[in-house]
Amino acid sequence: MDQWALINKLVLIFFIALNFVYKETVDIPWAVFLLLTYFCLNICLHLLKQRYQVGLLLLSIALSIIGSVNVSPLFMLLLPLSFVELTNVWTKQKVIPFLLAVIPVAYVDQSIQAVYVLVAIYTFLTYTMGRFYHLRLMKNEDQLDAMRITQQKLMKQINDNDAFMKQSAYMFKLEERNRISQEIHDDIGHSIAGALIQMEAAKRMMSLNPEKAKELLQNAIGITQEGIDSIRFTLKNMKPTTEQVGVNRLKLSIDEFITKHDKHTALTCKGNMDRITHIQWKVIHDNVTEALTNSLKYAERSTQIAIDVNVLNKLIRVEVKDNGNGAVKVEKGLGIIGMEERTAAIDGKIIIDGTDGFSVTTLLPIQH
Repeated sequence: MDQWALINKLVLIFFIALNFVYKETVDIPWAVFLLLTYFCLNICLHLLKQRYQVGLLLLSIALSIIGSVNVSPLFMLLLPLSFVELTNVWTKQKVIPFLLAVIPVAYVDQSIQAVYVLVAIYTFLTYTMGRFYHLRLMKNEDQLDAMRITQQKLMKQINDNDAFMKQSAYMFKLEERNRISQEIHDDIGHSIAGALIQMEAAKRMMSLNPEKAKELLQNAIGITQEGIDSIRFTLKNMKPTTEQVGVNRLKLSIDEFITKHDKHTALTCKGNMDRITHIQWKVIHDNVTEALTNSLKYAERSTQIAIDVNVLNKLIRVEVKDNGNGAVKVEKGLGIIGMEERTAAIDGKIIIDGTDGFSVTTLLPIQH
C-alpha cells in the first residue's frame, strides 16, 4: 500500500519538475526546496507510526498550497493524493475521498484545471486499486496464517495419536505377556509342581510299596500330560493363522504405498487363504511390492492399481494390474528377473502382459 502512494507521488514530482525546467519564470531553487521538503514529509509519513499520519498529511497539503501561491500553480497537483490519503484515515467510503480531491479544482488556476482533474482521477483510481489489492493480500496472509496454525494443530494431533498408538501397542504387549505368564503360572506351573511331588513320593515308596509307587508315577504322568496339553492349547491360541499374517502384512504394505503416492490401489482376496504357506506369502509380498514400484516408475498416466489374490483348486493366482498405457514390448529389468527367480524357486511362474495396461501375474502351486 505504501509503495503505491510513494510511486504516485514520485510520478507527480517528476512531472512538476519537468514543467519547471521548461519555464524560465519559476524560481527553481525555491521549487526544488519545496519539492524535496514535500518528498521528505511523505517519506516520514510512511516510516513513522500511524498516529503521526494526520499531522504529516496536513503539512503536505499546506506545503502544496504554499508552493502553488508563491512558486507555481503546478504544486496544486500534489493535493489530490494527500486528500485521498487523509480521508481514508477517517472513513472507509470510496466516494468521499474522490469528492474531496476534486473540490479544490474550483480554486486551481484555469491553465491546469483539466490536468488537475486528470491527476485527481488517476491518483484516486491507483490509490483505491492499491488499497483493494493490499487488503486482499492481507486477507490471504491471514488465511495462510490460520491454515498454518490448523496444520500445526493437526500435525500435533497426528503425532499425539501416533505416540498413543505406540504406547497402546506396547501396553497391549505387556498385558499379553502378563496374561500368558499368569496362565502358565496358574495352570502349567501347578501341574508340573503336582507331578514333581507325586514323583518324589513314588521315589521314596519304590522299595516299600511298589504298587503305590507305580500308582503315584501314573498320576504324575497324567498330570504332566495335562500340562503338555495346556501348553499346546495356549500356544495354539496365541499363534495367528497363516492367512492373518500374510493378508495383514500385504494390506499394511499397500496402505503405506497409498499414503505415499496418489494412486488408488485396491486389494481383493478370494478363496481359502489358509492354503497359502508362509514361504508363498513371502514371495507374494515381495512380488506385489516390486510390481507396485514398477507401476509407479513406468506407468505414469495410470490412476489406479488393482491387486487380486485368488486361491483356486490347484494353484494360487496373484495379479497386479494398472490402467496405464501398457507396453507393446516388455523389457525385463532387474525387478522382473528377480520376481521370476524367487517365484521359480518354489515352482511358480511369472506372466507379464502389457497389452491392456500393465499386469504382473504370479502363479504358485497349491502344496498339499
